[in-house]
Amino acid sequence: MTYVPPFADHTNGRASHVRQDDVSSWLRKARGLLGSGTAAVHDDQPDDAPIHLDGQGKTLSDATRSRLVMFAVGLALVYAVIGVRLVDLALDTPSAGVRAPTPQEQIAAHRPDIVDRNGVLMATDVPATAVYADPSVLVDVDDAVDRLAVVMPDLQRDSLRQRLDNNSRFEWIARDLTPAERDLLMGQGIPGVGFLEEARRFYPSGRLAAHVLGAVNVDHEGLEGIERYLDNGPLAELEALGFLDRANPDFAPQALSLDVRVQHVVRDVLVQALETYQAMAATAAVMDVRTGEILSLVSLPDFDPNTREGLGEEAALNRATGGVFELGSVFKVFTIAAGLDSGAITMDSQHDARRPIRIGSSTINDFHARRAILSTSEVFTSSSNIGTIRIAEAMGVPTQRAYYDRLGLLSRMDLELPGVASPFFPRGEWSRLSAATISFGHGLTTTPLQLLAATSASVNGGVYVAPTFLPRDEEQAMRGAHQVLSGQTSAQMRELFRANVDHGSGRRAAVDGLDVGGKTGTAEKIVDGVYSGDHRLNSFVSAFPMYDPQYAMIVVIDEPQPAEGQRSATAGLNAAPMTRQIIERIAPILGVVPRVDVTSQ
Repeated sequence: MTYVPPFADHTNGRASHVRQDDVSSWLRKARGLLGSGTAAVHDDQPDDAPIHLDGQGKTLSDATRSRLVMFAVGLALVYAVIGVRLVDLALDTPSAGVRAPTPQEQIAAHRPDIVDRNGVLMATDVPATAVYADPSVLVDVDDAVDRLAVVMPDLQRDSLRQRLDNNSRFEWIARDLTPAERDLLMGQGIPGVGFLEEARRFYPSGRLAAHVLGAVNVDHEGLEGIERYLDNGPLAELEALGFLDRANPDFAPQALSLDVRVQHVVRDVLVQALETYQAMAATAAVMDVRTGEILSLVSLPDFDPNTREGLGEEAALNRATGGVFELGSVFKVFTIAAGLDSGAITMDSQHDARRPIRIGSSTINDFHARRAILSTSEVFTSSSNIGTIRIAEAMGVPTQRAYYDRLGLLSRMDLELPGVASPFFPRGEWSRLSAATISFGHGLTTTPLQLLAATSASVNGGVYVAPTFLPRDEEQAMRGAHQVLSGQTSAQMRELFRANVDHGSGRRAAVDGLDVGGKTGTAEKIVDGVYSGDHRLNSFVSAFPMYDPQYAMIVVIDEPQPAEGQRSATAGLNAAPMTRQIIERIAPILGVVPRVDVTSQ
């Protein structure tokens, strides 16, 4: 008997064989169905007998018709099973052709360049080489490890030997090889060891904007800063929609609001200040009061994003956004603004600061006690705790708290950078003592950038504009802005700011011709549960030019020591002169031209 090749039976996975003479018989009978009439076949005829066509009235036998029907049903079932399987496979396949990338494809992912507001390159991808092994084809693991260690002596031999002693097909050996290491390893010609071209993130300015840019890990994933924002935001959205192929990118650079020139000045001044005042840390930020754009943000100590040295340590903390502090007397700006705006006080109001205030068992005094009845301006320029408490009590706790909330000081700031800290303050009803101490900056912690945004609203006409690290014009900023103080109150605050630099605690921040205004803050830090006069966090908030404010700035220095020739280390002696040094250098960069009719006293 002769057999034809088997037909696949997809319903049970086995192959069934059909005899060739059966097929011939079926074909002959099927030809009868295609004739001009109906084929008639007698039951007593053998299967291989000729088929006679007797014309229009002839029919197939019942047995032949049954066999053809069964054959057709069988074919239909086979195709039905195939169709169901194809649909099942289609449903199991990720949409848009997405599939899990191989290790080789994962390292091919690219990131967009990051540039400052003027197009200066701040982060980019550069070619690099990685070396890997295919353990399943390694001839001699010990020999391979020894030869690899000759070129890369820092390799952990025991760990590498353990990872390579298996039957896997892919194991990383090293990433970011130097050209010299790559050439030496290629010269070794180790069987089972291969090379892959990958992208390595490079930050041309090194530490300059580390806390804003952040860094990426060895797999090119954002760890901190804008790098992480890109992964969680724009890049993730584009990839999810199928518009971005990270292995073959075609995207424009990501522009930031930062100005590299301003950033360089701010960091340079802070680095020098840490040395001059032997301080633990410092941070500063510059903001456009009309658009909310952050032109500079520096936090020291910092880290090198190229090597990731310092990440995971204290240097990784962005003190401007990720740290909350009691910032002291700079908070008086908002208490006095609230008092003026609510109508509880006026610029001509008098405030009794002749004696300390006693609340329960606590006594509150002034650092430089005037022991006098002070005007609103004198409360501001002499930084009187007693006078500020009188203002807070005049408007009442609910009003005081409501204004702090309107100025964004009681809620977590929404920002592009990850790790933004939430302010801390009494969540329940504020007691008289809590309201009193908070009025001059104790008992409430907030981030320096939050305080800077509230300062901007105090001097820019009373409009709160949320800070951003992305470019934004004034029209775009106003869409999300809201009025928190009246224009009149904002004008009065500008007057107070300027008076404090002219003849108050901020005199050392004065810059001839630039009409600078600001407020000092010297806050005692809590040590072992009590406020310590030997451990201070000093700050200075400022704006310029005060006749038409364009920029606001905050400078914070942690535990400064007296400079040479000085006996004290208050904010007026360190944070204020740091502010002056920055403004003197960045004003020409920002196009702020001195006015010949404005001189600082």
